[in-house]
Amino acid sequence: MKSQSSTLLAEVRTFRQNHPEVRYVDLIALDIPGHFYGKRYPVEMLEKVAAGSPLKLPQNAVLLGAQGGLFKIGDYCFHDGDPDANRRLVPGTLKPVSWEAQPLGQMLITSDGTEAPIEFEPREVLAKVLERLQHKGIHPVVAFELEFYLFDKKLDDGLPQFARDPLSGDADDQPNLHIERLLRFSEVLDDMAQTAQAQGIDITVITAELGPGQFEINFGHCDDGLRAADWAALFCRSTRGVALKHGYRASFMAKPYLQFPGSGMHVHVSLYDGAGNNLLAAHQQQPLRHAVAGCLDLLPHCMPIFSPNHNAFRRLGGTVNAATRASWGFEDRDACVRIPESDPRNLRIEHRLASADANPYLVLAAILAGLEHGLEAGHEPIAPLNEDRNSGADFPLEMLDAVRAMQHQAVLRDKLGAEFIDVYCENKRQDHLAFQQEINAREYRWFL
Repeated sequence: MKSQSSTLLAEVRTFRQNHPEVRYVDLIALDIPGHFYGKRYPVEMLEKVAAGSPLKLPQNAVLLGAQGGLFKIGDYCFHDGDPDANRRLVPGTLKPVSWEAQPLGQMLITSDGTEAPIEFEPREVLAKVLERLQHKGIHPVVAFELEFYLFDKKLDDGLPQFARDPLSGDADDQPNLHIERLLRFSEVLDDMAQTAQAQGIDITVITAELGPGQFEINFGHCDDGLRAADWAALFCRSTRGVALKHGYRASFMAKPYLQFPGSGMHVHVSLYDGAGNNLLAAHQQQPLRHAVAGCLDLLPHCMPIFSPNHNAFRRLGGTVNAATRASWGFEDRDACVRIPESDPRNLRIEHRLASADANPYLVLAAILAGLEHGLEAGHEPIAPLNEDRNSGADFPLEMLDAVRAMQHQAVLRDKLGAEFIDVYCENKRQDHLAFQQEINAREYRWFL
């Protein structure tokens, strides 16, 4: 602990020397719906925290709904006195914020690694899965890919408008994959990339996707699963900020347009032993088949994680590369679990089902739990789509059905923690019910 305090203290002092104009630092963490919460600290107080002073925030901040409200979940929120819980600073994440009007810094905080971690905090859920795998001699290497849309900064009666082409001034309303879109939007995209890199995020490829104003960002492969998920979370925050600065609105909403493709979160995972050997490639790739079978077994029970809101379920099926059944295949983008072509050293799975607005910590935790379950069970998977285009297992396509499928699944409760599963399912159930408590114009138009 003393060594970590000295490292953190050195990080804060170096930051202050390099950025003397920064007076405040946002200390942030991701809640269950995938939004950042936290506190804005004077930088001199941050130095005290780095030196060992306690850092406490309300435990129930993790439980906020999609709109920021609190739900009654067991004894939490309204019967527990709203207690504080210790957090710690995440080393290496103190970075300048360039998209705000005033000079700021930001730094990740977490409860994992504290004396009493919050069992349902997303980062803690992932930390436990990674720790268990490490004890088994399994070391994941992870890379995220995130799709997002650019919209005009101004909404039209609450509805998004197509992003304006900065060269022509016209709405970018045509679906295409043209490289020219990267040129036309290069100013904002370059700023997004540079800002992400300044946050310590290893971004690689930028692609113009099929939807109008839609792009994809790839991240580098990372042998630290927590850091890989940190990158995905922080990229969403910085990208929204940079877009606003340029007169756009960036959104990771799963399905903003019914007629155009939705936005996904694709996760590449390989597994290595302590000597650096790819575990999935051993014994003529038999472990790969077992791992795929485990992913597909748990996938129908993880849908509240992969599709975390009403809109995310709209993304499934009906358009490009979005499955409606649990499936797998070699070099097949219609599959939930795709095996990209690679040499044995880089053999991996690509999990393609999660929506872009899913919580990256929980998505990765669920995928790793599936891989772990598959390696333990040693079952053969169903036929790949390459052999049978009708191969696949059904999964829930509506939130309440998905919650019922998740809550009592024994393997998932063991791998992710029973307390987390109960809290998460009730959070999603309450969010879904709250979403239903509004009568929109279409309902009056149909039934008045």
